[in-house]
Amino acid sequence: MDYNCIAWAFGDAQRVWWPAPIDGAAKVYWPGPREESTTVNFVRAFQRLGYEVCDNGRLEEGYDKIVIYEVMEGLPTHAARQLPNGRWTSKLGKDVDIQHTLADLNGGNYGDAKIFMKNRREAPEPPAQPGPATNEEEP
Repeated sequence: MDYNCIAWAFGDAQRVWWPAPIDGAAKVYWPGPREESTTVNFVRAFQRLGYEVCDNGRLEEGYDKIVIYEVMEGLPTHAARQLPNGRWTSKLGKDVDIQHTLADLNGGNYGDAKIFMKNRREAPEPPAQPGPATNEEEP
């Protein structure tokens, strides 16, 4: 397992993210101190990365969004990241990365989309402007 759904939600395809060791994962990363695997602790960890809880999963100009799924209140099972087209992407277990709507994964093993978080997207650097024109030739 190179990475999991939590890592994929943050664009990391190199590590497994989880607050406790996972069978089959050589190394497990977590942004902050090791904690219980609760939704509250997931939210706290993601706040350390600049995310804040928001009301919904609607596409919002200038923001990156993630969603945390819960199988029951307080127990996170899955996460997904919103794409620029408004759809969502996530990694399903050891399988492929997919695009989906929020409702596509609701129910079953993944639970339901419950907690939405957003982070202001960094503005891309403006393209370099050409310098002033000169009449000098290059040597």
